[in-house]
Amino acid sequence: MPRHLSGLLLLLWPLLLLLPPTPAAPGPLARPGLRRLGTRGPGGSPGRRPVSGQPGGARGAGVCRSRPLDLVFIIDSSRSVRPLEFTKVKTFVSQIIDTLDIGAADTRVAVVNYASTVKIEFHLQTHSDKQSLKQAVARITPLSTGTMSGLAIQTAMDEAFTVEAGARGPTSNIPKVAIIVTDGRPQDQVNEVAARARASGIELYAVGVDRADMESLKMIASEPLDEHVFYVETYGVIEKLSSRFQETFCALDPCLLGTHQCQHVCVSDGEGKHHCECSQGYSLNADQKTCSAIDKCALNTHGCEHICVNDRTGSYHCECYEGYTLNQDRKTCSAQDQCAFGTHGCQHICVNDRDRSHHCECYEGYTLNADNKTCSVRSECAGGSHGCQHLCVDDGPAAYHCDCFPGYTLNEDRRTCAAIEEARRLVSTEDACGCEATLAFQERVSSYLQRLNAKLDDILGKLQADAYGQIHR
Repeated sequence: MPRHLSGLLLLLWPLLLLLPPTPAAPGPLARPGLRRLGTRGPGGSPGRRPVSGQPGGARGAGVCRSRPLDLVFIIDSSRSVRPLEFTKVKTFVSQIIDTLDIGAADTRVAVVNYASTVKIEFHLQTHSDKQSLKQAVARITPLSTGTMSGLAIQTAMDEAFTVEAGARGPTSNIPKVAIIVTDGRPQDQVNEVAARARASGIELYAVGVDRADMESLKMIASEPLDEHVFYVETYGVIEKLSSRFQETFCALDPCLLGTHQCQHVCVSDGEGKHHCECSQGYSLNADQKTCSAIDKCALNTHGCEHICVNDRTGSYHCECYEGYTLNQDRKTCSAQDQCAFGTHGCQHICVNDRDRSHHCECYEGYTLNADNKTCSVRSECAGGSHGCQHLCVDDGPAAYHCDCFPGYTLNEDRRTCAAIEEARRLVSTEDACGCEATLAFQERVSSYLQRLNAKLDDILGKLQADAYGQIHR
């Protein structure tokens, strides 16, 4: 039964390669000094995104114009690599091929398959297009024996990177690159072989999976090690490394790869370089990646018609002055009927205007002060506090004097009045000494005074009524 299952898997490998990879979440990386890949997603980039038709990740064909390479994959297919895991390795290889410009004048690819023996699956000159190249990768089967990494590197150097096998000569200035993928410890001496390969001009990348020996990876890889040594916990996440190699080979900026880790906006600077920026209302922190909210109201770009209020969340909201309401756009304001609301602040009279604003006015005899709200008395006589018995006469702003009705004279207090003319007409020198004349005089004077007092009361009553009506208008 196991043999039948293995045979079935071998037949299905080319089809499995075409299936989309299943993402897996790796555990914490326990080995220091290496890039942690697949353990944390990049930060969002709300401000700028790839333009339409331009892929944002590493898996789309034609993502960039890569520099020409002579690229050899050296893949471990020893017994420790299970069939499905080997399929993941081939998917990883195909994804890197997808990101490259393949052709006789561009990048050429060869694959060296190794275990205890070494097999060159195809040479650099064998395939000149992506489709045939990826089909050839899909047909590769594991060797399922030991792990002779040193022998595999020596074979690649002696047979794969030769002009006869399709490598371009030293005068072409085409880089020679090898990517070795392994999950175990080499069973031969790899240190000296790798050193000779590097000395011959081959740039070596070492990708370790699961049980891979880290010291051996470091002995294989070119300097600097932090750019040439990679490690993932399982074959399930090895595909995540394809974007890293795309960035390396294509000089594609991380803004398109999604590896920039900018919290807000990633800005491409060209030649694979980038910098982070923040959305409006935020400032870039010292790590040059994350952002902190700033005073958005102070930026004066809030658009609030009246008042901008900063919120604790780093955002803001708009408010209106007293007597106004916020419109549906949450920015502009409309005036209320302040006179009806009683919030106008006018001392005397509030008057609504056509433009839904208002102004203050004063009662008659008062003038509006400079604050356009309070009033000052303009006429002491109109104020009713002058104390004149008969008449109050304005002499100018806040000045007046008292006067009397005809037939009266102003007393010494300059406020009250005394009757004089009628009494003088009634006095007769002929009957001044007569008793009857005296009585008649007194009765006539008394009658006159009563009529005069009644008339005076009537006049004063009308004056008070007029003043009261003016005050309460």
